[in-house]
Amino acid sequence: MRASAFVYPWDVDGDPEAPARIAGLGVAQATLASAYHSTRALTPRHPRHRVVTAPHAAVLYRADGARWAGRRLRPYPAGDWAPGDAFGTAAEALAGAGLEVHTWVVLAHNSRLGEEFPDTSVVNAYGDRYPWAPCVAQPETREYLVDLAAEAAVRPGARGTELESLGWYGLAHLHAHDKIAGVGLGEAGQYLMSLCFCPACRDGYGRHGLDPDELAAAVRRALEPVWRGEASDAGWETVEKLLGAGPAAATRAWRDAVARELQTDAVTAVRAAAPDGFRILLHADPVSYHCGANAGVDPAHVLSVADGVVVPCTGSPALLTPFAEQGRGILAANLTVVRGMGGSPHTLAADAARAAALGARELRLYHAGLASDEDLEQVREALRELR
Repeated sequence: MRASAFVYPWDVDGDPEAPARIAGLGVAQATLASAYHSTRALTPRHPRHRVVTAPHAAVLYRADGARWAGRRLRPYPAGDWAPGDAFGTAAEALAGAGLEVHTWVVLAHNSRLGEEFPDTSVVNAYGDRYPWAPCVAQPETREYLVDLAAEAAVRPGARGTELESLGWYGLAHLHAHDKIAGVGLGEAGQYLMSLCFCPACRDGYGRHGLDPDELAAAVRRALEPVWRGEASDAGWETVEKLLGAGPAAATRAWRDAVARELQTDAVTAVRAAAPDGFRILLHADPVSYHCGANAGVDPAHVLSVADGVVVPCTGSPALLTPFAEQGRGILAANLTVVRGMGGSPHTLAADAARAAALGARELRLYHAGLASDEDLEQVREALRELR
């Protein structure tokens, strides 16, 4: 199976041994971040640092000033954690080690955008804003995301891209000192708490026959048993039970349509900017009402516009099946290989075999820069076995 390792530019820049070490894992490709959210990342082998702190979402290259001139929403440059064209420097080094470089682009996940422009954020039924979650229904936000996708994806030397967070983001978020796990929301509660009530979404609900004020009140009533710890969770069936089948279906129709339009527009823009043969994959979840980095998608639709999908498979490869049933497109199984982050590098060969049995033809390994030496050695052994 063709394998690729996720990498940050700061894993490579300033470490002359990094490209050969990554290539030595047995991967054919490096999926290198070109636009990324805020993070604090370990760099266990870098000769100059051990921890990199990126305090805000940023592009890791020099953005095109002409493209963004005069626009309210524009990408933020990185600071000293990825100065200048950090992506380009790392990409050149990785290519020099024989690796094919693809861009890794994080889109609708940007806390600084929400902090500086609160009107761009998802607003829940209680009026709380989620600054990390740009509302993808807003025309200005959607235009920004589509243009960012094209610019950040098609970088010099890149042979393809993987687009993350190309859809709805909601309540769930890896936040500093997070304190929201006291009540188990389940899928139903997550969905209800992720419904947006910004002006664009209120208008959208209206076009689907719902009064937005009545809907917001209904969502708050539906969540009462969740707060009391009384709601069982059977996914969408529970949403319908709590909110009512008609209103639930209308909210999903609005959100699904918005996500499909964004995904189509972004892939179209990337393809228009890219050279022939450029591969476009989306990080995706086959359940369209799910939110997050692996955006909820309609499998038939997404594989009709993109070249394929990267599917989260750590723990179970079951999410591959709805994509495999479409009979087309590249299916890449994303497996975490960092033990400290819940990964299982010692079972990588077996996990890859299970994913292959369900239709995966490629692997994505998260994450070459974050893993320990022992984790990486187990990855090398597994990829040798798979070859």
